[in-house]
Formats: sequence, structure tokens, C-alpha cells
Amino acid sequence: MNASGESGGTMSSDEYSESCTSSEEDTGTNLPSWEAAAASLTLGFLVLATVLGNALVILSVFTYRPLRIVQNFFIVSLAVADLAVAILVMPFNVAYLLLGKWIFGIHLCKLWLTCDVLCCTASILNLCAIALDRYWAITDPINYAQKRTLKRVLATIAGVWILSGAISSPPLAGWNDWPEEIEPGTPCQLTQRQGYVIYSSLGSFFIPLLLMSLVYLEIFLATRRRLRERARQSRFGVVSSTKNKGGAGPGGSGPGGTGGRENAGGSHDPDDAEESVSSETNHNERTVTTRVHGKPSLVVVEDDAATEVTLNMTPCRGGKRDKHPAATVTTANANATTTTTTVYQFIEERQRISLSKERRAARTLGVIMGVFVVCWLPFFLMYVIVPFCPACCPSERMVYFITWLGYINSALNPLIYTIFNLDYRRAFRRLLHLG
Repeated sequence: MNASGESGGTMSSDEYSESCTSSEEDTGTNLPSWEAAAASLTLGFLVLATVLGNALVILSVFTYRPLRIVQNFFIVSLAVADLAVAILVMPFNVAYLLLGKWIFGIHLCKLWLTCDVLCCTASILNLCAIALDRYWAITDPINYAQKRTLKRVLATIAGVWILSGAISSPPLAGWNDWPEEIEPGTPCQLTQRQGYVIYSSLGSFFIPLLLMSLVYLEIFLATRRRLRERARQSRFGVVSSTKNKGGAGPGGSGPGGTGGRENAGGSHDPDDAEESVSSETNHNERTVTTRVHGKPSLVVVEDDAATEVTLNMTPCRGGKRDKHPAATVTTANANATTTTTTVYQFIEERQRISLSKERRAARTLGVIMGVFVVCWLPFFLMYVIVPFCPACCPSERMVYFITWLGYINSALNPLIYTIFNLDYRRAFRRLLHLG
């Protein structure tokens, strides 16, 4: 949002200029040439980085098949809001800063300020929608997977933009103290009416901040619980592996259980497998004898991951293989012990990888909330405090610094929400022809 228009009290524009712009004739700072050049390069780079980063996110989702899933439309909506900030808001702020005054007329001033509030609010509310989507996906994964349809996601995104419009449009409907015309010394600023300041700050930031804090706290606690459970299961799995070396394999109930000499091991897509025998739960894992590409396999499924151990088939009369793999994979105890040990090794490896992913997810939550608060909290504190404290007049340099700190969030969002995702990195490399 534009701080130049949000750093006054409940006074008229002329009174604001006299009391809060100190000795400067205009609302902008009269920068020395070296400072103006440095500001142009720095802010210009931020604008280009924001445009490039968010454009890559949008193109990645629509051009890279693995990313074309419904939940990524929240990321697209966020990227559209941040891209609009970079195109419709940031350049005018740069010009306002460098020129020291608004030269584009009252109508473009109103349009700029409205776009500022609309796009920044949409960006923040999209972050809130993403947080809620992740919360429901973690706390109620089975039911929410059925509810997370394209229609529901698009309706949520539409609601985000409609609410953003409801927050940004009241000044256009008359809830403002804008002048009829902008003269050389008149600042281009949002209304300083205290009622609108409270209304817009609550809707744009403080309520979303409270909601995101509660949601991410619950996600963090749930993640920590899962980490502890997985750590205990991993330790218990090692003990079980040792105890079961002389007993049945995971897929059987005795010495003649599902065992065998493994030819190869690796991961596969569970969708390619046709379940041919049965499944048995063992802690949080289950082992399923399956037929993959015509070969019987012992698949260890742990949450959403699967590991396959391909078993040898025992030839029958005439060189034909038995139609029932359960009857042909029965071997001696020695082979069953080998298979059991191998399966538990896969289980332990999957748990180790899963634990690592959970820890990275917990760290990512900290980054998301930390960056969001650092970028936007200073601005909204200034936005709320100054109208109720006419004597509180921050310097123009401080106002612009705090304003651009909020804009930087639009440049960082593509990094935060995609840099930890391998599919996005692959899509970026393809789009940039980096191999």
C-alpha cells in the first residue's frame, strides 16, 4: 500500500502538508543525484525481479504438467496479485519518490491508490487462503482431498478477490477526503478518515495475521507430533526387524509367509500396480504383494510413498508361471529372512526421508510467517498509529522504506512458495532454458 498517502492524521490535505512534510514543499524527498541513482537501480531491480519471479510461477503451473494440480491455483492467484503490484503500483511509487511530487493528475491518483490497496490486500488474503488449504490438507487429508475440487478452489480464489475489492473500494464510493484537483504541493494519498483506516487495516492485515498465526501454529504442532511419532516408529522398526529375522516376512504369518530372493529394489508408482493378493498393516506401513508390469512384487507403503521388492517366480510345468503369485513366492526360511531384512531396510529409509521432509516443512512455515510479519507489520503499525497521532510524523525516507518493505513481500513470495519445491525448480529451468 502507498505510505505517502497513509501517513497523516484526520486533517485536510493542506493541513497535512503543512504539519507532516516538515520544510519540504512537496510530499516527496528532494534526493541528491547519487541517492536518486541508487534508488532507481535498487527499486528498478526489485520491480523486475517481482515481475520475473511471479511470471515464472504462473507459466510454470500452466506449462509443466506435474504442477497442474488444483491446489496450485492458489499459488497462481497469489502470483497474479504480486505481479499486479509490480506492474500497476511499484513503478508509480518509484516515479513519485524520484520526482518528489505527483504529476499524473487526480484520476490516475485515485486509480493508483485503489490498485495499491486492492493488489496488496489480495496478496495477503491469498497467503491466508494458502495457509487454510494446507491446514485442512494436513488435519483432514482424506475428506479434504475429496472436497478440494477445481470448483471449490476457484470459488475460494474469487472470494479472496471480492473481499479485497470490498476493502479497497469504499474511498471510490465517497469514504474519502480527496481534493477535487491535485495541485503541485498536494500529496496523492488515501483518505485519512479514522474509520476507514481501522476498517481497511483489520481486513487487509490484522485479521489475516491472526488467522495465519493460529493456522500455522496448529500445523507446526501437528508436524512436531508427527515427527515424534515417526521417530518412535523408526526406532521400533529396527527392533522389529531384528526380532523377525527368524520368523515370518511382513506379508506372511509364518515360516511359509511371503518371502523370496529379491532380484531388484526401487520405487514405483502405486497407480501402475494391480493388487493381486492382500495387504497387512505393520505399524504405519503395510506390505502388499502386487503384480507390476507382469512381475510379482512386495510393495511397502508408508503414507504416500511406496517401495517395491521384486520376487522371483518359480517356474511350473512346461516353463509356464503360476497364475497365483502367492503360491509361487513361498520359499525357505533363509530367503524369507533375507526378504524381511531388506523390506525393513526400505521402511527405515522411507521413514528417514519422511522425517527429513517434515523438518524442512516446519522450517518453511517459520520462513513464511517470519517474512510476512517483517515485511508488513511495520507498515500497518505506521498506517494505524499516524492518523490517531497527528504529532507522529515519520520522515519521508522512513515512510518510503517501510512502504517498500511491504512491496518486497511480493518479490519474496515466489521464492518462499516455490524454492523448496523440486517441480517448480525444474519448471523454472525449463522456462529459462537452463537444462
